[in-house]
Amino acid sequence: MADTSSVNAIIKNGEVINSGIKTKEQEAASKTTPNGYDKDAFMQILVAQMKYQDPLEPTSNTEYISQYATFTQVEQLSNMASAMSLSRASEMVGKTVTIKQTNAETGTSSEIQGVVDYVNYSGNKAYLNIGGVNYDIEDVVQVLDSSYTEALEAVADFQKAIDKLPNLDMITEEEHGLTIDTMYQYYNENMPDKAKKMMDKNYVTSLLQYVNRIDDIREDDHRKFVEKDNS
Repeated sequence: MADTSSVNAIIKNGEVINSGIKTKEQEAASKTTPNGYDKDAFMQILVAQMKYQDPLEPTSNTEYISQYATFTQVEQLSNMASAMSLSRASEMVGKTVTIKQTNAETGTSSEIQGVVDYVNYSGNKAYLNIGGVNYDIEDVVQVLDSSYTEALEAVADFQKAIDKLPNLDMITEEEHGLTIDTMYQYYNENMPDKAKKMMDKNYVTSLLQYVNRIDDIREDDHRKFVEKDNS
């Protein structure tokens, strides 16, 4: 099997040229190796130029200095990209993220969602640890703000509470009056606007029906939900 990490180049008179012909191994390597050279590949080429240069026409010091300067720029860009990747990953700690992974053999995709516990940094790449498993930061497709996830959880709990209420004709003041009053007050006065916008409209309608049922039992006027003025 060909070493895909090697640099496919021919050195002539201290300069890199393309042969115009690829072996089967080189063709396979070109399909699996990313386009462009990284800093390690650049250094391999520079060393090869020095090793195989024509002794009668050696490469000038000026050319080496120019190539070294280019190498330094490549290294600096690589280090900058790594630092930015680590910084981006660190900002995700404690946040809920969605990871999308594709099976290379079947082509099927799957999504995993969880809270980032910490970040691992290995081989110039950042990995997010979720529930003891490391995931490549490049597989992140969604980052959820903590206030969003909190609102999502609040809505889910509230709608489950509505589901637990019996049919309207089985509602009584003694058993359900206080519960329904509390739910009405929470939704009307305490539930964050972000959570209200996430509420299923059918649940909102259902809650109001329960509230008005208690109003009927008490022979009170029907209550309504107060919409806040955001202007």
